[in-house]
Amino acid sequence: MSEMQFSFRRMIRKYVNSSFILVFVTLVAMIMANSNFSEAYYDFWHKPVILQLGDFQFFSHHHEPMSLMDVINDFLMAIFFFSVGLEIKREILVGELSSLKKSLLPVIGACGGMLIPVLFYFFLSPDGLASKGTAIPMATDIAFSLGILSMLGKRVPAGLKIFLAALAVADDLGGILVIALFYSSTIYVNYLIYAAIVIILLIFGAYVNIRSKLFYCGLGMVVWYLFLNSGIHATVAGVITAFCVPARPATTSSKYIEKIREAIKQFPITSENTGEIHILTNQQISLLKSVESSSDKVISPLQDLEDSLASVVNFIIIPLFAFANAGVNVSGFSIGSLFEGVALSVFLGLLLGKVIGIYSFSWAAIKLGIVNMPIGVNWKMLFGVSVLGGIGFTVSMFIANLSFAGHGQEGVTLLNEAKLGILAGSVFAGAIGYLLLDKFLPKVAKQPADMSDEFLSVEDV
Repeated sequence: MSEMQFSFRRMIRKYVNSSFILVFVTLVAMIMANSNFSEAYYDFWHKPVILQLGDFQFFSHHHEPMSLMDVINDFLMAIFFFSVGLEIKREILVGELSSLKKSLLPVIGACGGMLIPVLFYFFLSPDGLASKGTAIPMATDIAFSLGILSMLGKRVPAGLKIFLAALAVADDLGGILVIALFYSSTIYVNYLIYAAIVIILLIFGAYVNIRSKLFYCGLGMVVWYLFLNSGIHATVAGVITAFCVPARPATTSSKYIEKIREAIKQFPITSENTGEIHILTNQQISLLKSVESSSDKVISPLQDLEDSLASVVNFIIIPLFAFANAGVNVSGFSIGSLFEGVALSVFLGLLLGKVIGIYSFSWAAIKLGIVNMPIGVNWKMLFGVSVLGGIGFTVSMFIANLSFAGHGQEGVTLLNEAKLGILAGSVFAGAIGYLLLDKFLPKVAKQPADMSDEFLSVEDV
């Protein structure tokens, strides 16, 4: 099994597992927001968070303390985008975005899947503050989309899973660029200068191959604080820091294997007598520690950090973000609320805009001979997975907060409308996409010609 196949299998597994937790916490948040505990639910997220040393308060924006909701949306989501940045860098270096041939179709599909929903929202949304949410329906949630695709098991061709995963990664990159360019406030140049100095240190550390995770995480937190107070959205700091983390290991796997073999030669062969106690010599202990040290060196800092953060991000940060942001009080809404204003713009942007954009751009690229259809995939399957691309959720919720939070009562109303559209659009896209793929996919899984397809088997997800 190649490194790329193993990496992709691990990515599928982690997102699929976390998608079920996201469904659960979203339901709990909706129940809390519409129960007798709704006031306590909303008040809890506005509690101030204090992390202070002397006169310095870390969680502060221009000397104003941040609320728990601010910490989740600005600090914890910066860690999320740091993880996304590590993943994007790996995919660009060795994964599905590492060559033009591999990346062109999902990148083209992602471009359509971002452009057309934005146009839907632009032409359907009301004027004024509502227009700030234009980018809300452009995102695809990789966890939910891959989670639903996994429910179809081995019937799904490997090429279709790879297309959806690579498309979602490219979509994340587009979302990050939009956040950086269009969701910044008044710029404070002095903070940006300090941030640039720290980023130069990070780049230099990568150039000389500094391997310390503390070095990159520590300076990354400094960049986050400086970005938070500079006017550039703080989550962008996570992505910039991620791209500075070295992807080269300190030693090769062949040298690592040689060291293990040398260590094994110096260890005695003991009997199978379970009652015998064998005490290692100091030399043998030293050999074991050198092997352990070599194990750390054969893993690049990028992969090490990505692996270390995977569980924290997927099982703590994203569920916590969903629990804090998905609670929509529907008492002020009716069925008709989904068919007007921001809710309708987001709903149609996700449900229609995403599928039209992804499918039409992919169709044109294949018909023009720019790229080939993925192996084992036909037009109906491609259409079905394009519908799954309309599952927005995490990044859509995040952009909705950036668009409307902090704009008084009107902003609160628009934010709730946007959340309603996101939830409805994502649920409909997921359900319709699943039903279409269940109809279009072969009823019996085809056996792969070689072992390269096994890494995508349902047992792994």
